[in-house]
Amino acid sequence: MQLSQTEEELMQYVWKLEKAFMKDLLDEYPEPKPAPTTVATLLKRMTEKGFVDYEQMGRSRQYYPLVKKSDYFSKHVNGLIRKFFDNSASQFASFFTKETKLTEEELKELKAIVEKEIERKNQ
Repeated sequence: MQLSQTEEELMQYVWKLEKAFMKDLLDEYPEPKPAPTTVATLLKRMTEKGFVDYEQMGRSRQYYPLVKKSDYFSKHVNGLIRKFFDNSASQFASFFTKETKLTEEELKELKAIVEKEIERKNQ
């Protein structure tokens, strides 16, 4: 199941705060802030989709994520690779490094990450 763009924006705040009341989430939004009823509706849908849950504390609810940010984005990146790059991670990497205008420093960092992962897999 996927999140809509507005749900994904709210989910970013839930991941950031880890546990948050409605007020905390509203405080994260830039101006103009959405109406509390809008955020409540989004949280209800996200709860129904299994992305967040809450603990009832008196009349308030403290929300927390049920899905890890890394798991959510990993699924989407893998879907992107499958859909647009014929399931080839190397085609994706080639496109990514050429089309995103990475600086030389960023390319070096990326190379170090790849070399570290190769080393980890060889152990």
